Amino acid sequence: MKTITTTQELAAFCEAAAEAPYVTVDTEFLRERTYYSKLCLVQLAAPGKGDENAVLVDPLADGLSLDPLLDLFRNTSVVKVFHAARQDLEIFFIDHGVIPDPLFDTQVAAMVCGFGEQVGYETLVKRIARQSLDKSSRFTDWSRRPLTDAQKKYALADVTHLRVIYEHLAKELERTGRARWVAEELAVLTDPETYITRPEEAWQRVKTRSSSPRFLALVRELAAFREDYAQSKNIPRNRVFKDDALTELASTKPVTMEDLGRSRLLLREARKGAIAEGILAAIQAGLDCPKDELPKPDTSRDQLQVNPALADLLRVLLKARTEASGVAARLIAPAADLDAMAAGMRDVKALTGWRREVFGEDALRLCEGQIGLAVKGREVEVIEI
Repeated sequence: MKTITTTQELAAFCEAAAEAPYVTVDTEFLRERTYYSKLCLVQLAAPGKGDENAVLVDPLADGLSLDPLLDLFRNTSVVKVFHAARQDLEIFFIDHGVIPDPLFDTQVAAMVCGFGEQVGYETLVKRIARQSLDKSSRFTDWSRRPLTDAQKKYALADVTHLRVIYEHLAKELERTGRARWVAEELAVLTDPETYITRPEEAWQRVKTRSSSPRFLALVRELAAFREDYAQSKNIPRNRVFKDDALTELASTKPVTMEDLGRSRLLLREARKGAIAEGILAAIQAGLDCPKDELPKPDTSRDQLQVNPALADLLRVLLKARTEASGVAARLIAPAADLDAMAAGMRDVKALTGWRREVFGEDALRLCEGQIGLAVKGREVEVIEI
């Protein structure tokens, strides 16, 4: 198991990998105590068997620069293969402004190849590579040095088996003609906007029971302060205050330190100092927000007049298309999309791209009364009307 600790060694590996059709990539990182992930290890493997052409890269080694790897990520002649790539890509984008291109995510590919929704790496290793994984080192501290042999073995397995999985899925996509489906799904992962968190938009991720514009304005200001503070201090947002404390503050609207001290859910550290001052300032900003600048909740789906019979028929059609395609139903069309369509909405993901081919076209025809459904044996058939 080779561990790269110098820029020269990394450059040599990347130069050789640049001649290969693909390279598999994984990372180990820590994020429990920070807002941004701390990269602790990078695993790489070019085509080969076992540990052949596979290395560990230690980004914590003194003087090591990841520039050769970043150049490889930019090399469009080499496919960069990840599994469940989002967090890995976020690290490289936030730290270096680079998103690997072209990208292949085996979790996404496995979903469209019939392995179910959000299939895990261990499952693919068992079902495709016919191997088992030792997961005992999964939650170890990857920032400590030296790494143990068990850690190295675990980390390397995340890219060596990935070669077999990638080659199998790539062939399956070529056979089924679904490579375009994967490309559509990867558009989100390769979009830099996916990895940019703007404090002023953070409130949209907070679940609330009230849709009062004034209440939402308070949530917006509190969430923006929390996000900005967490980013500036590089600490998890929940270490500032949790969502339940945020919604409590938006309800109670404290305006003094004494008011703040009565909060049931606020952490002790948040009742004083910069956090307390930020909370009170955010509350005041929410209270002072002009009416024409208050958040407007999206109530478009709250008043949908769903046709229950049509919704049931759409579910039957989806089940038939799921069985025919082998793709998980929730990936094609979640229940909310079906209800929206049964209420007359057409701005849903199920009616776009490859989903439209698999399900959407017939779903629209069903909604418009152009087709019906019939049961023949165990199969559901489409009948032209």
